[in-house]
Amino acid sequence: MVGRAVVRRLEAQGFTNLVGIDDGPKFDDCTSVDWFFAKTRPQYVVAAAGRTAGIVGNQKCPADLMLDNLLVATHLIPSAWRYGTEKLLYLASSCAYPKFAEQPLAVKSLWTGPVEPTSGAYAVAKLAGIRLCEAYRQQHGAHFITAISADVFGPGDDFSATNSHVVGGLLRRMHEARLSDAETVEIWGTGSPRREFLYVDDLADAAIFLVRHYEGVEPINIGTGVTTTIRELAEILRHVVGYTGELRFDTGRPDGTQLKGLDSTPLRHLGWTPAWSLRAALERTYESFLAHPETWEETPISYGG
Repeated sequence: MVGRAVVRRLEAQGFTNLVGIDDGPKFDDCTSVDWFFAKTRPQYVVAAAGRTAGIVGNQKCPADLMLDNLLVATHLIPSAWRYGTEKLLYLASSCAYPKFAEQPLAVKSLWTGPVEPTSGAYAVAKLAGIRLCEAYRQQHGAHFITAISADVFGPGDDFSATNSHVVGGLLRRMHEARLSDAETVEIWGTGSPRREFLYVDDLADAAIFLVRHYEGVEPINIGTGVTTTIRELAEILRHVVGYTGELRFDTGRPDGTQLKGLDSTPLRHLGWTPAWSLRAALERTYESFLAHPETWEETPISYGG
């Protein structure tokens, strides 16, 4: 989802010499990654690969999620340095922040405490990617930067029952409930946790902006500065999808972190702001969902993606 959004934004800005889209390497194979970089020698790299999942997928397949993201980092980052990449942006996740870090989440809080257990394995892999970029910068002078994004959604998202995040999962369930005239849609948790949602085209735009303008050693947050409760999100999705039944919150299920918002002040000071409102972005996501039913299918979580 993220990689293709970056490609769309680059193409819209007139870039044509793009590699690694449909011809990218298998990241679980070091030789494949090395051969790809030796052949293409990209000047700039946006590292958006690596599998993700929601609470269900993180609980079911933590080892696969961790291994996949570790392999992406440990194969891609060294090859980029080895073959002369001028600048690399590694995209991490807000899961990397400690569970009880001060809100809004600022980069000074990284490494100061344990991460949220429901996504712990995935989070550790993302932290490893951040630290590996820092290490290559320290040891080799590599011009590698890192960014941490808010919860991303949009066209091309995973809408499957097992692997989807909250937006994709809720959107699909409400769509199916509307078609079947179901009286209720069950939602995990109390509905009270607050999340910062970021439309994927905004993330792609920010990623390109950072490649052009950010030089810092520290990671930088990419977010909207606006948090929304899961209950509020569900109500917006209800209207977007046209579902008129009841929303039932299963308080016996885990909520995850109660509040997760990012301090994106450094990015604002550089001059970037998001373009999409949450409602408009959800409407565009639903349009894409209806147009691409292939995204509804389950995709097994396994390393090498």
